[in-house]
Amino acid sequence: MTLREWLRHAETRLQAAGVASPGVDARALLLHVLGAPASALILRGHEPLPDQAGPRLAELLARREAREPLQHLLGEVDWGGLRLSTDARALIPRPETEWLLHLALQGLRGVPAPRVVDVGTGTGALALGVKAARPDAHVTATDMSADALALARENAGRNGPDVTLVQADLLTGVPGPFDLILSNPPYLPDADALTADPEVRHDPPLALYSGPDGLDLPRRLCMQARERLTPGGTLWLELDPRNAPTLAAELRAAGWSARLHADLTGRERFVQATLTPRP
Repeated sequence: MTLREWLRHAETRLQAAGVASPGVDARALLLHVLGAPASALILRGHEPLPDQAGPRLAELLARREAREPLQHLLGEVDWGGLRLSTDARALIPRPETEWLLHLALQGLRGVPAPRVVDVGTGTGALALGVKAARPDAHVTATDMSADALALARENAGRNGPDVTLVQADLLTGVPGPFDLILSNPPYLPDADALTADPEVRHDPPLALYSGPDGLDLPRRLCMQARERLTPGGTLWLELDPRNAPTLAAELRAAGWSARLHADLTGRERFVQATLTPRP
């Protein structure tokens, strides 16, 4: 079997399994096992599949057929200019959260040596992204999962930024104040677990679901953030487009100035909130 023949075979199996991008995933698995660049498939597609690659490819293909996320099989993802290790210990960093990082960094322009906390850091993506873009920032990352913090620590070591990692329930016991609090917290309604995509079921439920409307943890975080922000500081949250408007309205009713921001598909996913000064 040549490399091209294996690709056709793998793509057919992944398509039958319901994988959304069977050709892309088949190429990614093959290049991963070969340790080769994408150009290798153009230049070497006629070559026979190396004998030593066969068993590993068979294993990975079967796991992808079972809808284990591609990022878990590859063991890493490129995100926000970082290369992050990924596995079942934490939520896979997604493109939407890169936009949250972009929006939050815009708000830090002109703030010298900002104090930042990433709540529910998971892989460490947001915390490490802030530190990479703003080396002068003092960045703390919290997570209630010891496993997730271990993964974040590995990614910090891999990428170099110096961040403080704290095991905590949101901001409980984490001293402020902070110029920026940002979070991609669990925000899905519990009922979504019954209809979740097969790939999503490989993410830790602790990082996904948050009560009947998905806002139990975001609401608690907002209450804690009130006491942790510097004057003029900002809270940024990534939420479900179904419930982001609800939380924004609740924040306004509680004395915050809250705005909704759309993701790159036009859905209002991000909440930006600052405390309205008391008269």
